[in-house]
Amino acid sequence: MKTSARGFRAALCAAAVLGVLSAGLTATAEAVPTTTVAVAAGYGLPLGDADLVETHSYQTLARGVTLTRIVRGTEPAPADQINTTTRGPWVVSVLTIDPKKAKGHLRTTYGPDLARVEKTSDLVKAAGALAGVNASFFTFTANPQYPGDPVGLGISDGKLLSEPLTDPTEANLLIDAKSNKLLTGHLTWSGTVRGKHDILPLEFVNHPPVVPAACATLPDQTACAVAGDTVLFTPEFAASTPAGAGIEVVLDSRGCVIRTSNLRGTPLTAGQTSIQATGLDTVALLKVAGAGNCLRTDLKVADATGTKVPLRKGLYGATGRYQLTKNGEVVVPPGAGSFFDRNPRTIAGTTSDGKIVLAALDGRQTTSVGTTMNETAAVAKSLGLTNSINLDGGGSTAMALQDGTLVNHPSGANGAERAVGDAVVWVPGN
Repeated sequence: MKTSARGFRAALCAAAVLGVLSAGLTATAEAVPTTTVAVAAGYGLPLGDADLVETHSYQTLARGVTLTRIVRGTEPAPADQINTTTRGPWVVSVLTIDPKKAKGHLRTTYGPDLARVEKTSDLVKAAGALAGVNASFFTFTANPQYPGDPVGLGISDGKLLSEPLTDPTEANLLIDAKSNKLLTGHLTWSGTVRGKHDILPLEFVNHPPVVPAACATLPDQTACAVAGDTVLFTPEFAASTPAGAGIEVVLDSRGCVIRTSNLRGTPLTAGQTSIQATGLDTVALLKVAGAGNCLRTDLKVADATGTKVPLRKGLYGATGRYQLTKNGEVVVPPGAGSFFDRNPRTIAGTTSDGKIVLAALDGRQTTSVGTTMNETAAVAKSLGLTNSINLDGGGSTAMALQDGTLVNHPSGANGAERAVGDAVVWVPGN
């Protein structure tokens, strides 16, 4: 099926107009009834057969913030044909924010700390947000002690809490909450700790360091001849930094050493940071820290062109995998395997006129089969997203409203919602 983005957006706008005309310009979601309209053939989502029935249900959540539920296809899919059927059905929830009209700001939220996981609905509610979706990929079951640990970029109010990956498939979402402008693409970073005479490179930010296998039984890591990890930790990580063999140097708000320990694991108070090292890196850390030195921690982030991204207040960041559209064109590379098969998906992006779009595509269900990576990119383009990325999906895909109500139907058993690492949320206000 071939549908132009302009044609699809025209259909979406028509649904919006009908919804406003029938509901009035009331700003509260509870007071605005949902209006459902059928979309003419040729103006629907670029999914499946051209003759599929498609409907749009439109609701105004606040001035400049709309929620559209798109249902394409009417018959449930046979369970054994979810990945292959051309008849759908597909269910897509689209949150559209017009920063020129809406009062508020877009940002990320991690909940109480990075290490824990919370449901998207709980994150939205706790943030006082009008609505939001799940965001970054996270450790999940790979590290049950710290399941919410972001896998890739994490920035909160200008503070780098997790570094971007070197993997080129990572796609990053940068949010300027002051202007409500978004940047999508792949970022790079560098981090160092500088003493009086020495500089030590950082491998990670807020990720548990690994003790080299060859030195796993050594209680004194300074005796290890194999390189380990050097990691910066902030109070946002957890109630305590990761415990284990190695060296940990705790710094005050000025960067001055207040204690050094030959074992890792300590609570950090507001303003404090710590540097942990394992393996041979412990010797280098002790040398840099010296006898109560004041250290300078330098973190830098740059975009794909190498241009520095200032880490200033109001900047937020999340991590996805694969950019979907860039400058209005689909840029998803060819691929195979389960990640490229039909799955639930979460999309974030912007339109050419500056609107912000967050979308949740249900999948792995007979009532909504999900989308391949190519289909996801096609949907993003049809929604008018000139630049967009694929956020964490699968069982993580969720969209919720301010009272914690789920908009979509997650793919967990009986629609159970998965706890995730963070969320992208729209918080109302001036």
